[in-house]
Amino acid sequence: MAGVVVGRYRLEKFPARATFMFSHGPLLGIALKLAATLAFSVMALLIKLLGERYSAGQLVFFRSAFAMLPIFGFLYWSGLTWRSLATQRLGAHALRSGAGTSAMVFGFAGLVLLPLADATAIGFAAPMITVVLAVLLLGERVQIYRWAAVTAGFGGVVLMLIPHLGQGSQSLLGAVFCLLGAVSAAFAMIFLRRMSAPGNGQEPSVVIAFYFQLTAATLGLVSLPFVWVTPGWSDLGVLVMVGLFGGLGQLLMTQAHVYAPASTIATFDYAAMLWALIFGWLFLSEWPQAIVFIGAAIVIAAGLFIVWREHRLGIEAQRPTLT
Repeated sequence: MAGVVVGRYRLEKFPARATFMFSHGPLLGIALKLAATLAFSVMALLIKLLGERYSAGQLVFFRSAFAMLPIFGFLYWSGLTWRSLATQRLGAHALRSGAGTSAMVFGFAGLVLLPLADATAIGFAAPMITVVLAVLLLGERVQIYRWAAVTAGFGGVVLMLIPHLGQGSQSLLGAVFCLLGAVSAAFAMIFLRRMSAPGNGQEPSVVIAFYFQLTAATLGLVSLPFVWVTPGWSDLGVLVMVGLFGGLGQLLMTQAHVYAPASTIATFDYAAMLWALIFGWLFLSEWPQAIVFIGAAIVIAAGLFIVWREHRLGIEAQRPTLT
């Protein structure tokens, strides 16, 4: 039996499972992306509930070390072996994983200082920053439409920052950390694009996730002698769940791209804002100021336009030309 290939994984051992997956196509990809945003939002809520008791380095260690468990579970579920994690592109993984780890450190540091919805909304600046970096580092050509969306998006970010300018140094520092996290996330996306460029081959999603978690866990481990705080049993359970939900979200997100085009599922990233609003209201008694809603709406609209525009450009690039 030839089997069905998922990424680079063969599902010949699970024909019924493979048939279900591919018969549902994009809908499954959308469902996976929504589930990923929910998992990441639960992870963020758990970090908020832990408060400022633990450093970003310790949070990164638990988030990444225990995120390995869902990855190992996926390996078993897919019938893969350890050899599936072999790679010839350690340098590329190091760049992508280093940027991703930086995004995690800054994001966690900002998250404990800001309301959940505010931190989430500021993180949506990453797609706009990615456009700028794509021009500077990848030589991509960006037309006036996307530049207008990027400009509007940055304007929305400025609006979201205004409430934190007059609320003391802690709130402002949290906003700065979240912005730095967005910049780092944009760099991670650029490095991922380089890895996926024609001629560079295509790394399986589980391999990318594995090396990211391994890098982040190692860097977090290095920081522990300087920042370690011994958790109680209840906090230890929460820290473990941070890792499990983070790893689950990572796998769901990467697998979503297997079943649906990026242009289809990218718009569902913004479901994270809905989860953040619900969780912040229910569990943290938080509700953003009106200006944050306005800024977030502008950033989300700009991000959606960028996704739509890139999708249109991709379609136009595939059209045959008449000579």
